[in-house]
Amino acid sequence: MQHLLKMSDVTELEIYNILKSAKELQSTTIPFNTQGFIANLFFEPSTRTKLSFEVAEKKLGYETIDFTLESSSVQKGESLYDTVRTIESLGASAVVIRHPEDNYFEALKTNIQIPIINGGDGKGEHPTQCLLDLYTIYEEFGTFTGLKVVIAGDIRHSRVARSNALTLQRLGANVAFSGPSEWQDNNLQFPYVSMGEAVSTCDVLMLLRIQNERHDAELGGSDYLTQYGLTVEREKKMKEKSIIMHPAPVNRGVEIADELVECSRSRIFQQMKNGVFIRMAVIHMLLHKGGVSNETTTKKRSLI
Repeated sequence: MQHLLKMSDVTELEIYNILKSAKELQSTTIPFNTQGFIANLFFEPSTRTKLSFEVAEKKLGYETIDFTLESSSVQKGESLYDTVRTIESLGASAVVIRHPEDNYFEALKTNIQIPIINGGDGKGEHPTQCLLDLYTIYEEFGTFTGLKVVIAGDIRHSRVARSNALTLQRLGANVAFSGPSEWQDNNLQFPYVSMGEAVSTCDVLMLLRIQNERHDAELGGSDYLTQYGLTVEREKKMKEKSIIMHPAPVNRGVEIADELVECSRSRIFQQMKNGVFIRMAVIHMLLHKGGVSNETTTKKRSLI
């Protein structure tokens, strides 16, 4: 694996190997022996993903190059390719990119030799968020096979929904969506269920933020919570062992009632913790060409 761009490019075995590496890195840091630099290019606002990558990089012994859009040559018309090529020429070991264009990496992956890690592309994918969500689910249940996962909310504008739904299905989970009809994505062939059915049947309820920046008009509020969100009354109907997830940032009182964000079945802040270890594992794999290449050398179903 040279880059991490889309979850469909990552084999099932590589997924399990990343999860295994993340588990190991929770207790054992693997610093590199030589100085290295990783550039974080975020063309969209980010708190969790950007800071999580920075912490992961520093835990692995890397210096971080913090790219600032406002003071860069992008303001003078420099292309993304030339920006990344410049960073590569300056000696960076890898680059993490979040960009508002879908599939921005298609213009980069042929000629850029250092690893490119997709930190989110438009409404496309968010592979490291998917991996940390997988890790959170696997820690909880020890399997994906047969789990009922409902992804609820702004499906059409969510890169998280796309990455997670397709990958969870590939790993054996039963995936369904829930949310307003105007936010459905007809390109994703998954059944839609009501929020009432979702809470009573799911093992994992994955709520999504309403992405107002991708809408023509701002939507949401208490009406959304009542119709499509997780209210206190709905949470009481969830199965005993089911969990709540959210990629954050959370619109409290919109997708989820404020008092449920940190309730006993919520794994929202655990997801954030897991993000550091997953991103450490991804960086380690890409820069060390690590990972198991022969399936016979590992038992992928018992990695964690």
